[in-house]
Amino acid sequence: KVQDGCNQFCSYCIIPYTRGRVRSRRPEDVEEEVRTLAEKGYQEIVLTGIHLSSYGTDFKEEPQDLLELTKRLHQIPGVKRIRFGSLEPRLITEEFVRELSAMEKICPHFHLSLQSGCDATLKRMNRHYTCEDYLYRCGILRKYFRDPAITTDVIVGFPGETEEEFEATKAFLERIGFYEMHIFKYSRRAGTRADRMPEQVPEQIKNVRSEALLLLEKQMSKAYRESFLGKKKTVLLEEKTEIEGRAYMIGHTMEYVKAVVPYADDLKNKMTEGVLKEALNDEVLLLDESWKVV
Repeated sequence: KVQDGCNQFCSYCIIPYTRGRVRSRRPEDVEEEVRTLAEKGYQEIVLTGIHLSSYGTDFKEEPQDLLELTKRLHQIPGVKRIRFGSLEPRLITEEFVRELSAMEKICPHFHLSLQSGCDATLKRMNRHYTCEDYLYRCGILRKYFRDPAITTDVIVGFPGETEEEFEATKAFLERIGFYEMHIFKYSRRAGTRADRMPEQVPEQIKNVRSEALLLLEKQMSKAYRESFLGKKKTVLLEEKTEIEGRAYMIGHTMEYVKAVVPYADDLKNKMTEGVLKEALNDEVLLLDESWKVV
């Protein structure tokens, strides 16, 4: 965790009031922690924060941002992968993504918070981008990274969301083609502007809309995952799992696709490479017999 607090004041969110304004950890402190983790054998680092994209904006004496921090961490021996938590779409610029793409440790997995695929709803949410702007940012990621995993959050049933607005959101989600989506039914938070908005959506309508997007998420996730079948990928193995009575070691590709190899005692935290052979179920791919530890 490299950052806390938020200055965005989305109309549905209480975090700026409860967690305060943006506060960033000093880059040298983050660097020291990551060096310590790498020396202990950790190979993948995930940078997180309440509003990660704001990292460094509170530093007055010297300019610092998430890109500069990432460059420093990229140089640390032992770190094989760097992954980001949730990012704001506006952080995704040509310069930012071009520089990331030049660093081989960067995982091509980007969680871009969306919340709605309808401009009118985004405005009521006090989100500071439009759907077309969001689409443009996704295009930048796909320009510099091959088949990046783009994941997101979506709120259904926000106050005033009509059936037409919901259908616009659903169509936009299909247009982007996300790998994974976290679907949330809008929940009122006392003290927020959204809590005082008229036209609160009934719970039964939220349930129907949520189910529709969960089904869409499952379909798009399956399509993205299976697009890697027949391709050689590296997988960082993490833990033992059981699928249909057989033991495997499971881990993730750099795109955060789950993959497995047959279980063995000495495979935890090993980086492996192989061709993704088949889907064992709706969530996991199997490496073929040629896989090896690298």
